Amino acid sequence: MSKTEAGAGTLRQVLVQSRCSPRTRWEDLIFRTEVVHAPMTRQKSFGGIAQPHAVLYHEQRATKGGFLIAEATAISETAQGYDGTPGIWTKEQVDAWKPIVDAVHAKGGIFFCQIWHAGRVSNCRFQPNGQAPISSTDKQLKPQMRANGIDMATFSTPRRLETHEISSVINDFKVAARNAVEAGFDGVEIHGAHGYLIDQFLKDQVNDRTDKYGGSLENRCRFALEVVQAVADEIGADKVGIRISPFANYCESSDSNPEALGLHMAKALNKFGILYLHMVEPRMIKVGERAETPHSLRPMRDVFKGTFIVAGGYNREEGNEAISTRYADLVAYGRWFLSNPDLPRRFGLDAPLNKYNRDTFYTPDPIIGYTDYPFLQADD
Repeated sequence: MSKTEAGAGTLRQVLVQSRCSPRTRWEDLIFRTEVVHAPMTRQKSFGGIAQPHAVLYHEQRATKGGFLIAEATAISETAQGYDGTPGIWTKEQVDAWKPIVDAVHAKGGIFFCQIWHAGRVSNCRFQPNGQAPISSTDKQLKPQMRANGIDMATFSTPRRLETHEISSVINDFKVAARNAVEAGFDGVEIHGAHGYLIDQFLKDQVNDRTDKYGGSLENRCRFALEVVQAVADEIGADKVGIRISPFANYCESSDSNPEALGLHMAKALNKFGILYLHMVEPRMIKVGERAETPHSLRPMRDVFKGTFIVAGGYNREEGNEAISTRYADLVAYGRWFLSNPDLPRRFGLDAPLNKYNRDTFYTPDPIIGYTDYPFLQADD
């Protein structure tokens, strides 16, 4: 991401699988920039269907060898927790994603679908037949201020999944991964972060189960690892990544020993040979806030044998340092990529960045704050 490494046509070619074992090499995918488009919910997918305006948004941000991760995409009817989020469990949803994926591929980009289940971060109105959301627990979330700073989100009391039901949810992840490949995506990122269903199993402040999916660290990680196994078996480990946030406390999902949790997951994931591990920085404990912390992702980076992606409040200089010190292989940017469709070029030139407008992050408008951020002019 330095000037010599990140200009148009001069990017150092980085094999994303450079730290993977030979059996998981993905020879066709060559990343030309370490700048990743992070998955970001935008709430513009009406009726659970990805919309045509997403074609332009993703096309604007796609570059040859650039890596984009789509926003959180529901795996099933029970996975939903917000208005305007896309799904990938029906044929109509799969077909709606195809032109978006095609647009990214036409620019030479690499595109993964983030597959997601909200778990208890939901309300009965989002659930089939008005039923209770499912979770690892029956503990209800307190009302929370929405990202717009105005509305309050309320959450229904969840229903604790019975042990025998968990295999069905794992199958939903597997089918969603298959559907993503059918839609043309190059692979999937399993959303195991930020207080959603997988995180609700991982974190000991949420998971109060007494069966084989609760209690010990190994048991709490069982569901996440079984999802990874199922998805890898379905589409190939070389097409699978997972995002986790052991240090975060989003949606009342904290852990008493986040470093032990992160290390256990990083080590356990090695046996599957997945393409990458995407981790959220310890400083991002609360949504949108950077906190001082003595913790680091370095121990997890050191034990994970695949490609390591970091995210969480990065700017250009911090991203450069993460890459140059081999703290990470790739750095994911959310707000800055949202507001700068040509972010890799701007970073390469050390050019000024467009400021982002938080007020438009989650509005349904298909243009304002979505596709209207300007590019650098050719002579800039």
